[in-house]
Amino acid sequence: MAAAASARRWLIAIHRWVGVALCLLFIVWFPSAIGMMYWDFPEVTAADRLAHSASLDASSVKLSPAEAYTSLAGQPPIADIRLNTFAGRPVYRFRGRGSEMLVYADTGEVRADVTTEMVSRIASTWTRQPAAAARIELVRDVDQWTVQSGVRRVQPLWKYSWPDGQQVYISQRSGEVEQYTTTASRIGAYLGPIPHWLYFTPFRKRPESWSRFVIWSSGIGTATAILGIVIGLWMYSPSKRYRFNQVTTSIPYRGVKRWHAICGLIFGIGAVTWAFSGMLSMEPFPLRRASADDSSASTVDIPRALRGRTSLDAFETKQPVTALRQLNGLHVQQLEFTAFAGEPVYLATLIDGETRIVPVNGEPVVGLDPARIMNVLRDAAQSSGGVDLSLLQQYDRYYLDRRRERPLPVVVAQLHNADRTRVYINPKTARVVAVYESPEWISRWLYHALHSLDFPWLYNHRPLWDIVVITFMTGGTALSLTSLILAWRVLGRKLRRSSADLAVADDLYIDHERSAIP
Repeated sequence: MAAAASARRWLIAIHRWVGVALCLLFIVWFPSAIGMMYWDFPEVTAADRLAHSASLDASSVKLSPAEAYTSLAGQPPIADIRLNTFAGRPVYRFRGRGSEMLVYADTGEVRADVTTEMVSRIASTWTRQPAAAARIELVRDVDQWTVQSGVRRVQPLWKYSWPDGQQVYISQRSGEVEQYTTTASRIGAYLGPIPHWLYFTPFRKRPESWSRFVIWSSGIGTATAILGIVIGLWMYSPSKRYRFNQVTTSIPYRGVKRWHAICGLIFGIGAVTWAFSGMLSMEPFPLRRASADDSSASTVDIPRALRGRTSLDAFETKQPVTALRQLNGLHVQQLEFTAFAGEPVYLATLIDGETRIVPVNGEPVVGLDPARIMNVLRDAAQSSGGVDLSLLQQYDRYYLDRRRERPLPVVVAQLHNADRTRVYINPKTARVVAVYESPEWISRWLYHALHSLDFPWLYNHRPLWDIVVITFMTGGTALSLTSLILAWRVLGRKLRRSSADLAVADDLYIDHERSAIP
């Protein structure tokens, strides 16, 4: 019994003092997670760039892609060709081997260095505001909105700030908009991602230190929460052997400590799984992730099977100008030169994010027949183990989105390989939109499921998911708040005791000095 009591005292002491050190972090993490449900950290996607750029005007496209390509004599083979706009002018973007070269479609000039006049025109087009009304500054170091590693690599940036709160960051090297914020998005970031991810500029600009701190603090927090549950269960008495206000009770505490114990018994498991899954978000262990274009572990290269083989010459029979005129009345932001099963097609992206497929030999269509996509994949997989195909009308456990922005329906291809690869294809574009492989189960279930509670039976039913998550976060906040109060009291007692000891020492010193006076 004496050994058990001693062990319990040691566990309580460890839990108390580690809790004192971590309670400030947890009181930030839990409430900010509620903000994370509704606000993201500002970022610019490829879709954002298209939506904010000028639409394509068929009358301004003077050159065919083959004619524009002749301006790049001696360049490596091209893997991807797109027609969109840059600084208000139509450009062909030729991509290959990690590089991108721009040729103006109205003159055939290769884009040279980005000028300040170009940057101002791009900023004005993006915001629909005159550049002259903006405050302009050159950003050479990271600030609060450029702490992401991807944005740092394209510095220096020109920052344009307008009186209405819009801010645009444009890379001096590429002329691309790399960050865009508004007053609302900045406030949302401060309510959610910034405190939750500890995305404070002085800290986040040192990525290795930031990463180590988050991993260790969340790991120690996990252990402390487990310790709290052990102590709570150890002290809990089902037979109610304790007395509180002349009433028998199962918990031997009163006041804030009692509420802390109750919150810990109710929400402690959630705090453990949440802190642990948060640590996994920093990838302290090597986690395998598949991307939409990753087919290295697959028995069949699905993206290649969907595209087939084609060449630039295949688009000579229908020039981009003709494709744009076939889409007359629609605001086309981009034409991508691609193919489906070897048949050359243009993939047009509209200003609202919708797409159209324009076959070189045919009229525009909204999308492809899912059955046709399945036939292509079935034929491609015959020699490599086969494939199970289905049409998914609702999000499943591996393909889901609480904002319901991912496309539906999608074709699901389940490959017969060791990794049980699941590939999701959007029939409107014949593009792979998601990939899941069995080695990713740690990331899927121990991180995403535990941290975001993105279980399909809950995720697909809002506001039920919101209610459950907010309840857990509120309970975690209460647990952290009571911990903070208890920590303040513990430190207060220690400080008062130290002050009292110091006062006694001063009195003894004064008495000693007085006794020494003759």
